[in-house]
Amino acid sequence: MAQTIGSLFDLSGRTALVTGSSQGIGLALARGLAQAGAAIIVNGRDGNRLDAAARDLRAEGVAVHCLAFDATDHAAARTAVDGFETQTGPIDILVNNAGMQFRTPLEDFPADAFERLLRTNVSSVFNVGQAVARHMIGRGAGKIINIASVQTALARPSIAPYTATKGAVGNLTKGMATDWAKYGLQVNAIAPGYFDTPLNAALVADPSFTAWLEKRTPAGRWGRVEELVGACVFLASAASSFVNGHVLYVDGGITASL
Repeated sequence: MAQTIGSLFDLSGRTALVTGSSQGIGLALARGLAQAGAAIIVNGRDGNRLDAAARDLRAEGVAVHCLAFDATDHAAARTAVDGFETQTGPIDILVNNAGMQFRTPLEDFPADAFERLLRTNVSSVFNVGQAVARHMIGRGAGKIINIASVQTALARPSIAPYTATKGAVGNLTKGMATDWAKYGLQVNAIAPGYFDTPLNAALVADPSFTAWLEKRTPAGRWGRVEELVGACVFLASAASSFVNGHVLYVDGGITASL
């Protein structure tokens, strides 16, 4: 029997791990995947913040697990993922969302900040992606969604290293798909434009930047984190069964317009 449109997007019976999901985009995506039927594993380094996010989701009726580990630590990610798979069950969907930003002119950019950006924005994708994929490969199925950025394609002053990391996420996504599609995995990325999140709080609070953004973006406004949910559910579901290595820009048209 052919699948219905509703069943194509149904995530019932699946479990999704979302890294960096105690706030912002990660929490919004966790909530959206849950609304599509998935059980959720929230992740982060701050145990108190993670527990608060889990409580909020459980109050909404979401089945939630907490998995506190540092995504920048390869061994810790492997141990946490292997432990969950052994003790609780399979991770069917991975959203690599953990990330950070640091803004300063490139000529003054601290070397240690550059290294932190690489670890947080790129190494975490490799670490958790590899740990989860090893189990997915054995099952012959799995969905990995990496969170890229409008800076995967474009640059702005004072964030050159961040731009480099998000370009790397886009190409790592393509590499993961190239290596793992033959095992039944789909690996894609979502590239958000400018969204009103804690990571962008300083920009949201800057009237001159907001005015610039509204003029620069064809949609004429900041994005709302809930507007990323549809793309995430699509890439996590059977609806995207032949989509692989794709970077989906959700940016109000900013990358389409000069």
